[in-house]
Amino acid sequence: MQIELIKGHGSGNDFLLIDEITNSYSFSEQERAKIATLLCDRNSELGADGILFIMNSDHADGRMRVFNTDGSEASMCGNGLRLVARYVCEMKGLNEAIIETMKADLKVSKQQDIYPNVTTYQVEISPVSFFLEDLPLKLDQPNLLNEKIPELSQELTFSALAVPNPHLISVVNTEQLQSGVQKEISEKVNNPNELFPDGVNVSFVKSLAEGSIYVNTFERGVGFTNACGTAMSASSLVTCLQGLNNVEEIINVFNNGGRVQCVVHENDENYSIDLIGNATYMYQAQVEVDLERESFSVSSKEEFTEQSTYEKLQADAQEYLQKAGL
Repeated sequence: MQIELIKGHGSGNDFLLIDEITNSYSFSEQERAKIATLLCDRNSELGADGILFIMNSDHADGRMRVFNTDGSEASMCGNGLRLVARYVCEMKGLNEAIIETMKADLKVSKQQDIYPNVTTYQVEISPVSFFLEDLPLKLDQPNLLNEKIPELSQELTFSALAVPNPHLISVVNTEQLQSGVQKEISEKVNNPNELFPDGVNVSFVKSLAEGSIYVNTFERGVGFTNACGTAMSASSLVTCLQGLNNVEEIINVFNNGGRVQCVVHENDENYSIDLIGNATYMYQAQVEVDLERESFSVSSKEEFTEQSTYEKLQADAQEYLQKAGL
């Protein structure tokens, strides 16, 4: 089969976008998983953190489905949603839209550039749940906020929440961040274990200054990523709950792929987060895919010119982190 796609990224978290609105593709569920594992392979000519299938919705402006590199489907992806927001808004001539995701219909909108000439979109991250059964996390308590899990660490404290992807978050110091403990914990909870039967995204968060944090994430189904949109959003919320940042104020979130902004909103103890950042296109390509032979070839590829501009934002972010000792 022949597939047209665009490769893009949000904060270095890269995806292959496949448009099912204007193309007459008809993928089975098994084919979606196979396409993801095949095309996202980092040893191949393409490679990505996942695939975004952009689809028609019967009640929203578009629908997003996200498949990870291991073929599993994610309920939500904040960085990917920015790319889908851009694609749908540009295709339909909109400045704001509603995108259907697995768990919720989410507001998206075009915003002022977060950095000169870097195309920027804001997306809603919700619903937010602190109930452990929604992750799930098998502990004999209803929620976990800044508490220890002795099975994972005798030193670190954790917060658990679903946004709606499951996240385990620890606010750490520089020494803890630079140790190998995050990798050790992440692999433990994403292999067969009694705490997280479905696995979990694990983020270590370092407070840099008031209104600025650094987030490093091991993403379920992917591994360590340059950035994870829902993790940065959940981490921003956790820092507000711990008094490190404030709701309704911009939080600059630095990551290995650059920088985004988050704003936490609270309404009668219900939370939502705005995630604001780049939606950068890298190239468009035509691919010939043979799922039976588990092979593909790229028949054409056309580069966009946006990446060089984004790399200036990335360089500024890295310089800031170096000055912060990270």
